[in-house]
Amino acid sequence: MRRHAVRLLVILAFSLLLTPLAADAQPPAKVPQIGFLSLYSPAPASRFFEIFQQTLREFGYVEGENLRLEYRWAEGRAEQLPELAAELVRLEVDVIVAVETPVIFAAQQATSAIPIVIIAVVDPVAAGLVESIRRPEGNVTGVTGLVPQLSGKLLELLKDAVPQVSRVGVLWNPEARGVARWFQELQGAAQVLGVALQSLEVRESQDFERAFEAATKEGAGALLMFPALLFARNERRLAALAVKSRLPAIFWRRSFAEAGGLMAYGPHFPELWRRAAVLVGKILKGAKPRDLPVEQPMRFELVINLKTAQALGLTIPLHLLVFADEVIR
Repeated sequence: MRRHAVRLLVILAFSLLLTPLAADAQPPAKVPQIGFLSLYSPAPASRFFEIFQQTLREFGYVEGENLRLEYRWAEGRAEQLPELAAELVRLEVDVIVAVETPVIFAAQQATSAIPIVIIAVVDPVAAGLVESIRRPEGNVTGVTGLVPQLSGKLLELLKDAVPQVSRVGVLWNPEARGVARWFQELQGAAQVLGVALQSLEVRESQDFERAFEAATKEGAGALLMFPALLFARNERRLAALAVKSRLPAIFWRRSFAEAGGLMAYGPHFPELWRRAAVLVGKILKGAKPRDLPVEQPMRFELVINLKTAQALGLTIPLHLLVFADEVIR
């Protein structure tokens, strides 16, 4: 009996010694990873990343503590996107955040399992990214940046700024996904406003000058630009061409007005990034993309460049200046 008791004490002592060792041997909890994939360089989106990270803190995720962010930048080389997307998949990130349409398609082709959160896409349904806004179904959800109804609002603001205009040139890229509905909405608004539309198709940047020449030759009194990555990448050049051609122009990104364009009206981008971060936070907490409806922008902003208006010899009506969120003087 004494020998048996001693044996039990020895076994108990060893088990007590081994228990903390076994606990220490447990693998550390997996740190969630978010992959960012962009066609450009970090600079343009740096201020949005701050908003994104701040919003994730509300969900308890802090970079460097319990969250890892993996960035992949294509530096303008779209051909690199598939490999960059594949890198994020190999890292087994928990979510991929994608902004530009080519980036989203690269991510979608790289994985059907990892959730993808999109930001500022023109029409994700028409582009084939999701089944519907309410029920995305696959691994993609996010925040749209634009709705087709915005084209009518752009024309209305342009008409307010240039009341005498009767013909407006519409600069658009027929290869851009999701813009067909924009024309439908714009045609309805043009009839109401009594404005004739002139279609100006542009597929490459070398076609810009030709398009502006056609607009002035056929008597366009103003210019409206549809969403297109091609235009977003050449805002400063387009703004300069509009001034040179004496054409008041409007685009959907505030950066167009900051680059010298007359007007910009579109979604408030910081809010889009905040809402995208909320969706990412929900996914990290266990939500499935298919159960998270694609959100549409709720806040829009109008920016007017008075310097450009003066260069065009244009007087912006007072009510429009009052309505503007920002006036560049």
